[in-house]
Amino acid sequence: MRVALLSYRSKPHVGGQGIYLRHLSRELVALGHEVEVFSGQPYPILDEGVKLTKVPSLDLYREPDPFRVPKLREFRDRIDVEEFLTMCTAGFPEPRTFSKRVARLLKDRVDDFDVVHDNQVLGDGMLAIEKMGLPLVTTLHHPITFDRRVELAAAPTLRKKLSLRRWYGFLRMQGRVARRARKILTPSESSKRDIATDFGVDPARMQVILLGVEDSFVPPTTPRVPGRILAMASADAPMKGISTLLEAFAKLRTERDLSLVLVTKPAQGGRTEQLIEKLGIGEHVSFVSGVSDAELVELMGSAELACVPSLYEGFSLPTAELMACATPLVVSRAGAIPEVVGADGECADLVTPGDVGELTHAIAALLDDPERRERMGAAGRQRVLDMFSWRAVAQKTAAAYQEVIDDYRAEKAQGE
Repeated sequence: MRVALLSYRSKPHVGGQGIYLRHLSRELVALGHEVEVFSGQPYPILDEGVKLTKVPSLDLYREPDPFRVPKLREFRDRIDVEEFLTMCTAGFPEPRTFSKRVARLLKDRVDDFDVVHDNQVLGDGMLAIEKMGLPLVTTLHHPITFDRRVELAAAPTLRKKLSLRRWYGFLRMQGRVARRARKILTPSESSKRDIATDFGVDPARMQVILLGVEDSFVPPTTPRVPGRILAMASADAPMKGISTLLEAFAKLRTERDLSLVLVTKPAQGGRTEQLIEKLGIGEHVSFVSGVSDAELVELMGSAELACVPSLYEGFSLPTAELMACATPLVVSRAGAIPEVVGADGECADLVTPGDVGELTHAIAALLDDPERRERMGAAGRQRVLDMFSWRAVAQKTAAAYQEVIDDYRAEKAQGE
């Protein structure tokens, strides 16, 4: 099959969507399919055999100058103007404007592809693509309505709440597009339920396909660092539950010699940095970001235990990657995390999200039981080997493509 894979921002370090895009595209090519990725900035890292078509935007959120004001010569068309004006009025334009740009590109290339795969763009332009004659499959990792709820609950002022409501205004569009999508792929039963509830999508049009873990995530060959706790967070956002972990860590530090490594880039002067200063734990907390895959594997394998304190996850790929590294875990009983680790406690201790006392107790108990940490790490590693393969993801996704192509052609034949 000839596949057009669409993603409005795709660099692996900006979150799980970029990781999904890279590994799925590689494995589809390995299965003999042709894959061309259409992506906005930041552009993805792709493997040999996967073609990239860059879909330029104004790149308004780039580092080191996010929310920048472009020079007049940078504006090329009305879509650029819409993108800038939406940002100026506190909205997030990228899903809508990317979908319009990529629909315009595909209009002249309808005969080049058998199927189009939308990686959670869910912009209005996606609906135009099917009208051109290209069947569409959509991946929805989780409804961003959860992010909105958590951030609104944490907002300190009415002004901040109003600003957040405007920022998340794109969700109305995404819900509308999701309800009209021909087929939606999602990585967990938890996400499937939440998409049905929040976006009103018919569960019969959704299919759960678990995500995979790269073979490079392996147990360490050197001793773990005594007292090191690790946490992964793709963004300095309330939904990741880092504040709960910091408070628990501060309590544990009063009696133990511990260090905390956060794999994230916090907003300068943001919530995380402010809380670290308030708790007086700055010299014991370090941040790591922008590391290579090999460095990340080494880091994951260096910790005595890792913590995933999220208030919600649609899958939590870092949890599965930590399990592949045989790193024992304390995780929140939230979203899809129990599906990833299993509910029996063999691969991780599950705690109530947001409960500092419960998290503190669970971390302390696991630190005090090296034999249990060893058993837990081995069980987590085995679960990944048994369940989470990118090749299996690609095979199931390709079968979904064929199903949608056949359905689309049958509809077209009926209409003639």
